[in-house]
Order: sequence, then structure tokens, then C-alpha cells
Amino acid sequence: MNFSKGGLVAVSLAALVASGCSTSRFSSMDDQQPAPLQAAPSGQVSSSQLPPPASPGTTDPSQFPTAPANTQVASLPPDGTAPAGASDLSAASVAGVWNVSVSGQSCKVATPQTKFGAGFRAGPLHCPPPIDGIKSWNVAGKQLTLYDENGGSLARLYSSGGSKFDGQTSNGQPISLTR
Repeated sequence: MNFSKGGLVAVSLAALVASGCSTSRFSSMDDQQPAPLQAAPSGQVSSSQLPPPASPGTTDPSQFPTAPANTQVASLPPDGTAPAGASDLSAASVAGVWNVSVSGQSCKVATPQTKFGAGFRAGPLHCPPPIDGIKSWNVAGKQLTLYDENGGSLARLYSSGGSKFDGQTSNGQPISLTR
């Protein structure tokens, strides 16, 4: 007797389905449903008037925390030279995704090694101005420069060792990149 493989598979599946329909292992669950819970009181509801709002300027200043005393901000030397300890850069050392901090706001910038204009393409993600306008980047010696769509410099940064860059934007805001 000669059976085709397809016919044998079809007969096997039909037998399997038919045997699964006759099982009684799930019928015991249908008979034993839990009894519904009775409603229970949750407490009293009360209402009253709120106190009037405080007038501006009547708050106690001693209740506020003191400002931090040591607030250091990264910046470039005024003459544009590299800070002491800055190392030479390569495109490979900059390529990747960076956490960017600009004046206390954070975002991410992707710096792939995809050629674009005079440097490489860049992609900011939910960044504050002016970093939201980054379109490209390039390295020259010890300096990483971020550019806008017209090739204008948006920020200049130097390596601070490891996976960190510090510098400032073209309008003087502190900026840092970390991984």
C-alpha cells in the first residue's frame, strides 16, 4: 500500500484534533467558579473648606535649601587653544552614540562615520537649541567640532579623558558629551 506523505500528515492531524476535542481535563474548571464577593463599606466621606492661599512673599526663606557652593562649569580657553591634557582624536574614537548635556539639559546625539559634507553625519535626538541643529561633526587634532546644516560651528569640544568631551557652544553655553 502506497500512501503520500501529505495524506499521511493530514490523517495524523485529523486524529490529533479529534482526540483533543474529547478530553475532559478542562471541564472540571467550568464547574467550580468562585462565589462573587460581597460589597464592603470603605469609610466615611467628609468635606470642609480649604485654608486661603498664602500671599506671595509671605513664605519663610529659611525653608528653602541653600544653593550649592562649588559649581564648576566646563569651558574652553578664551584663545581657542586645547586645554592641558587634551589628546589627539580620530573619527573612530568619536563615532557612536553620546549623552549630551547642554546648560543642564540632556539629550542624545548619534555620530556615525557616514561621510557628510566636510565631515560626518550627526543625528540629535530631542536636544535643546542650539544642539538640535547639529547636522555633522569632524575632528581636527585635539578638537571635536559640531556643525549646523550650513557648515557653521555649533560647538567645539576637547577630550577630557576616557569617553568624555567638554567644551562650549558657539554662544558660550557649556556642553559635555559622555558615553
